[in-house]
Amino acid sequence: MNKIVMFSAAAMLFATVQVKAQSTEVTPRNSWLKLGANVGVPVGNLSNYSSFVAGLELKGQFLETNYLGIGLTAGYNHYFGKNGYSGFGTIPLGAFIRVYPQSKGFFFGTDLGYSVVTGYNNAKGGFYLKPQLGYHNYDWNVFGYYDNIFRSDDKGGNLGSVGIGASYNIRFSNK
Repeated sequence: MNKIVMFSAAAMLFATVQVKAQSTEVTPRNSWLKLGANVGVPVGNLSNYSSFVAGLELKGQFLETNYLGIGLTAGYNHYFGKNGYSGFGTIPLGAFIRVYPQSKGFFFGTDLGYSVVTGYNNAKGGFYLKPQLGYHNYDWNVFGYYDNIFRSDDKGGNLGSVGIGASYNIRFSNK
């Protein structure tokens, strides 16, 4: 049942992003790229096998209103192994939504999609959810997050981490 709910929510968010991108002119005032990095620590059973996670992300954001941003996101996270276990990676592909109550200050939102697991003995990926809470201004976003990949296989269970991240807004030219 969780898979059906998460898949439905992801499909609706992807469809909304696609419709908005097609029906609205993209300008430097309402759209930009976000280039970011994050660091964190694994939680749950994963903390027995990995001591640290670091990643990069690229987001394309469309500001639906002055207070609501939606977009698409992709990235790479590397989980560094410990206690003789080797590290592995995840590649999240998804959509996101952000709520900006003011033009500068507090924001909250979440990423939702599918994350592929790489470099770990046929491990399967799964749907992921990454809620965030942070501070933003015209150029930067700094945030705390909880990242969880919901996996259905019996080998290792869900993959979760908590951490901090930052992203820089790359504006399109007005020329």
